[in-house]
Amino acid sequence: MTLPAQDAAVLSARWTEGVLLKRDVFSTVERGRFQHEQCEVDAVLRRLDQVPWWSFGLAYHLFSRERHALQLARDLKVGPELLWAGRRALVRGFIDGVALHLARPVGDATYFRTAKLALRKLHRRGICHNDLAKEQNWLRGSDGRAYVTDFQLAVCFKKRSKLFRIAAYEDLRHLLKHKRTYAPDALTPKEHKILARKSAVARIWLMTGKRVYKAITRGIFNFTDREGGGRRLVNDAPLLREVMLRDKDVRDVAIVAFADRRAGVGLYAFAETDRPDIEDRLKAALAAANGPKPPEHLQAVAALPRDTSGNIRTEILQLVAMNQVDLIPPLLTTDADRTLMRDILDARKNLRDRFSF
Repeated sequence: MTLPAQDAAVLSARWTEGVLLKRDVFSTVERGRFQHEQCEVDAVLRRLDQVPWWSFGLAYHLFSRERHALQLARDLKVGPELLWAGRRALVRGFIDGVALHLARPVGDATYFRTAKLALRKLHRRGICHNDLAKEQNWLRGSDGRAYVTDFQLAVCFKKRSKLFRIAAYEDLRHLLKHKRTYAPDALTPKEHKILARKSAVARIWLMTGKRVYKAITRGIFNFTDREGGGRRLVNDAPLLREVMLRDKDVRDVAIVAFADRRAGVGLYAFAETDRPDIEDRLKAALAAANGPKPPEHLQAVAALPRDTSGNIRTEILQLVAMNQVDLIPPLLTTDADRTLMRDILDARKNLRDRFSF
């Protein structure tokens, strides 16, 4: 599959390639810079030229839905601005922020107030997102506000029909589920009632369609995890971690996934150890184990970033693996964390797909 000549010409003249964010059977998404109105801006490109032929029909349908929704929401300031749209590629503005599951706005009632306002603006424009159960589709901007992204499943209504009201209700209910996770004390009595009552359409979907959806996405498309690592992260990473932990000098191991231009999906392993020279030994052990394909990158670190409960902050390590390093500082709250991450970033391994933001 190739881009139409007009799309290719625009991207050749105006797009500067940056960091690959995601690649699946529906599109390739990357972050870079785009020449827009006499200046170059940070942006995100979605393109269809690298999808397989057998998924192109559905991929184009999803692409068209996103393009239409972004056109309608262009001036709302609650999601990415549509900067340019071609026949099989589009460029949207980059939102300076991180996904909800990375930001983890615990107790942040203000964030959820802005999220509810963003949803109200979309619904007033007749746009229902339809995919807000995913935390990665909610962003926490550097300004602390909520933004919505990934409009591939969005539906745009001309009238406030019954179907619109059901879809809008489910958008709100999914937002409130996230609020219950991160700021439960801020839920109002009315919001508790909404959480307790699914629409009839949602109940039917859970009993029927969702099972088919999971069978297709997990069985055919290998969508098995939020981070995009598919079966390598879900099935292979635990086995690789077990091999690495057999080394007496390794205290702990974290493995994350990242989009890779050559491999599609890569794995990046971090080994917590006092032996910075251990990397070759671990690579040899992984190769000798005759198990899953070893990680594309392996880095020895003096300590892994952890939260106050001692859990590894894999969300930060994933940003390291993806070269989204400019998004890390807002996630660090102490000088010790900043010093630790400075050492990890200075020695990071994935330098193939990097960009100066």
